Amino acid sequence: MSTHQIKYVDPTALHDADGHPIPHWSKVEGPFQSFKLLEHEVAIEDITGRESLFAIDVCGFAVHHCPVPYAVFTDDSTIKKDYYPTVERLLRRALGGVKRVVIFDHTTRQMAKHSSRKPVLQVHVDQTAHAAEARVQRHLPRADAEVLLASRYSLINVWRPIGNPAVEYPLAALDWRSLDATDFVHVDLLYPTNANDDDQELESIPAPDTLESTAGYEVRGETYGIAPNSRHRFYYVKNMTPDSAMLIKCADSKGAGLPDGSDGIASCCPHTAFVDPETPEDAPSRRSVEVRCLVFFDE
Repeated sequence: MSTHQIKYVDPTALHDADGHPIPHWSKVEGPFQSFKLLEHEVAIEDITGRESLFAIDVCGFAVHHCPVPYAVFTDDSTIKKDYYPTVERLLRRALGGVKRVVIFDHTTRQMAKHSSRKPVLQVHVDQTAHAAEARVQRHLPRADAEVLLASRYSLINVWRPIGNPAVEYPLAALDWRSLDATDFVHVDLLYPTNANDDDQELESIPAPDTLESTAGYEVRGETYGIAPNSRHRFYYVKNMTPDSAMLIKCADSKGAGLPDGSDGIASCCPHTAFVDPETPEDAPSRRSVEVRCLVFFDE
């Protein structure tokens, strides 16, 4: 097990002088947020060869072998046509009892100067439980949504490297079992007002003189930032290859701590990219794709 620097939300800036919560926001295309980040050194354990010991309903994430041809990642339309069906088959095989899968968007990321969607170097959860419910209502007909919301559903992010192993900026998952309720910080997700609701790529990076302004933006989602906690336990797959996919739970209507939740079912899985000082200087630039899915169950 090795130690690495990761970034958390600064817990000293969560309330004003009167003790009231301070609203927090971040911009979907980056790179600025309204809150401060603090670096902490944490242990991150490599689970290579032991992936089967980590189940998504227990710890919030799971890693599965699922090879796909590189050609399916040529462009957004090809990803939708040729990769989305693979993702659905993986979810049905890995989870069991799946009644319906609705894939509503994806993001490709690369740590390159020109890229507006870089790996996120901050511990976070992509969606809150409230945001997941809103996604169901947004992406399904009203009659379908009413029926499906009455049974169990999850929002799952299916993440994988593209083209080469994730040597640079690997992805670490935070075990649900090591979290406390007070670790979660609500963050409004801001989109440019002129952006389509389901833009796959927001290519323009905000101008430097507008980073701290919310003018021209509106709230379209809600995520969680995470405050530091010495109990946290992080795991990753060193040099994870494109033949593997990580299922990351963002929300679960039956997750522990929710009104209809069940003890022992992970509600979500915070995660973060991190800098590995052992990364070779000639390592290829990390490219990845994440596909966001609403998964509805028979139960």
